Amino acid sequence: MDASPIVLVLNSAGLHTARRIEASLPQASIHGLAGRIREADTLFDETIAHIRLLFSAGHPIIGVCASGILIRALAPLLTDKRNEPPVLAVSEDGASIVPLLGGHRGANDLARQLGQALRGHAAVTTAGDTALGITLDAPPKGWSLANPQDAKPVMAELLSGAAVTIEGDAPWLSDAKLPVSETAPITLTVTDAPVQGSPTRLVFHPRRHVVGVGCARGCAPQELIDLVDACLTEAGITKGAVAAVASVDLKADEPAMEALARHLGVPFRVFPASRLEEETPRLKNPSEVVFAEVGCHGVCEGAALAAVGSDGILLQDKRKTANATAAIAQAPQPLDPNLMGRARGHLSVIGIGPGADEWRTPQATRLLSEAEDVVGYSLYLDIVAPHINGKTHHNFPLGEEQERVRFALERAGEGHNVALVCSGDAGIYAMGALVYELLDRSPENGGVSDAARRVSILNAPGISALQAASARIGAPLGHDFCAISLSDLLTPWESIEKRLHAAAEGDFVIAFYNPVSKRRRTQLATAREILLKHRPADTPVVLGVNLGRPEETVRVTTLEALTVDEVDMLTTVLVGSSNSRAVLRGDGKPFVYTPRGYAKRIDAPEPATAPQTTLAGETA
Repeated sequence: MDASPIVLVLNSAGLHTARRIEASLPQASIHGLAGRIREADTLFDETIAHIRLLFSAGHPIIGVCASGILIRALAPLLTDKRNEPPVLAVSEDGASIVPLLGGHRGANDLARQLGQALRGHAAVTTAGDTALGITLDAPPKGWSLANPQDAKPVMAELLSGAAVTIEGDAPWLSDAKLPVSETAPITLTVTDAPVQGSPTRLVFHPRRHVVGVGCARGCAPQELIDLVDACLTEAGITKGAVAAVASVDLKADEPAMEALARHLGVPFRVFPASRLEEETPRLKNPSEVVFAEVGCHGVCEGAALAAVGSDGILLQDKRKTANATAAIAQAPQPLDPNLMGRARGHLSVIGIGPGADEWRTPQATRLLSEAEDVVGYSLYLDIVAPHINGKTHHNFPLGEEQERVRFALERAGEGHNVALVCSGDAGIYAMGALVYELLDRSPENGGVSDAARRVSILNAPGISALQAASARIGAPLGHDFCAISLSDLLTPWESIEKRLHAAAEGDFVIAFYNPVSKRRRTQLATAREILLKHRPADTPVVLGVNLGRPEETVRVTTLEALTVDEVDMLTTVLVGSSNSRAVLRGDGKPFVYTPRGYAKRIDAPEPATAPQTTLAGETA
């Protein structure tokens, strides 16, 4: 799913226009500059940094501001125009809409849409759009250009008045305002075959073929790739005319098939065996052996035919090697892979950090924008609300962690791109471990379905609460440390107490998670008593509350003075080691650090030596 559009407004003069834009784009949300805008879906403090964050995450940006602001912010990030999201500048009165970037990703169409909604002028400047009504280096969905590097000289010739010869049938070319001549020096070729392009010939391929494949478990990727390449060559079909790779859903997690899809640059789609069995009357090579194995009479032929639909034909029947099979089917028109079967399914396990946008990794923000479904505790989803607008939300209350993770995995198993949202780092006292625990269990022992076990999984690390608290106050984690959860909901208190004694005797700096709750009021007090037996009463303790959020507070107390009443479930507690120090600076602000032992070198310095510099310019 595409990321939701963000309407950026920097002052109150543009707020009315921003709201009109938001009303015309159902998935859009307004981001306003704090201090100048009071009412917005999201407020930000640093304009340039925020624009770059949204752009890197793939959000279309509609800035109700001067074009120069967007240009200066994004200039360092521009690399590939084919992958840049739309960026538009809109005047504060809505009279002018200027697409700046992303013409290949719908910016011009979006400008025209907003022009109608605002009754303004869409200042489309793309030469092909304005002069010819077509952009040859960005063919419509379902088509590919074999030689995009030659599009620029061809467009230059056309804009200079040259005519073209059109070979083959493509309605979108016929409908364009192109001067056509059978003797023209420029040729636009439409073909399924691997035709060579040139600076005077652009070659377009309709993606109307599907490669159906089957293979033994663990088949070498190169074996399958070589087979399919040979099949395409035999059939006279170029890679650019392939819309998708298809197979039975039992092979959704087969590495060879994923490698083949990457090799061809197309999606990988799967069908249940029952759907492939419906294609039995059209199979050229039905097999009882295959039926006994997977529940359908043909995998590669059946998958190819299922993907192209009832109007398609089997162009090339089954070819095979020792471990793989392949077939090719053809549809009469270009295909949309999203309408074929389903995707493998993907789960992103995302740690969003403590809450602040600048503490969330660009990878996490990008994965949120790419997801179709987002799953999580309602508080966490509220924190990232601007990045998940228009997506399907699945809120689960506290205490339903297993139900939350199971749902996310099963939803991904249905072919969806799912984001499981956790605070901090998903692998630290969050849902990451439960994801893998459910995958490890058998279905009979509370595990997930076979389809859920085949989804792809990506972990996006986040800043944990212990890191955030440490960074806010200095460097209390500067030497050996550990983390202990004081919640006995899932871990027996006896085990927690044993760890407390070990950490106290080891003189670790300790980060306490889940220190107290409404019903748990004694564990933190017990931990304090254990620690006081092994370290000084004035050992510094850092209390970080609502880290990274507007209501954040961080303060320093001592182990002796620590009380349960000043701590809640939103508090991260860092208890120093016997070597940790709390220091009051001249401005009255404290810092806490735990020395690593460098003082030994400072007190007795060794002879100075020149630093070693690596190739990257870093000092070793």
